[in-house]
Amino acid sequence: MAERVPAVEAAIENELRLLDPEVRVSPELFGALLHPEFTEFGASGTRWDRASIVRVLMAAKGPDAAPVTVSGMRGVQLADDLVHLTFDTESNGRRVHRSSLWRRTESGWRSWFHQGTPFSEE
Repeated sequence: MAERVPAVEAAIENELRLLDPEVRVSPELFGALLHPEFTEFGASGTRWDRASIVRVLMAAKGPDAAPVTVSGMRGVQLADDLVHLTFDTESNGRRVHRSSLWRRTESGWRSWFHQGTPFSEE
């Protein structure tokens, strides 16, 4: 049985919160999970910073947003204040490999970097 690592568990919990539909429609809840220096290379190829990803998600998400299914979530603690997560998502038939870095701050674990790469089973 694998050893439980509290830092990895905290990062996974927060990553899953970022994907929660209720969190994704709240700029306060969503933004609270992002580090001030957050950067994302999205599955679309777009580079986002904290302000732009919050703005885009708040404009795009609504009560009819497609659910996101997560699989293969795993993580490793790279340093006392840094966790790397990898996982896959599927939404509306679109599958994406994802990688994120979480940094511990005075206010808890926050997403510092995220990247998504689309893939297919073929």
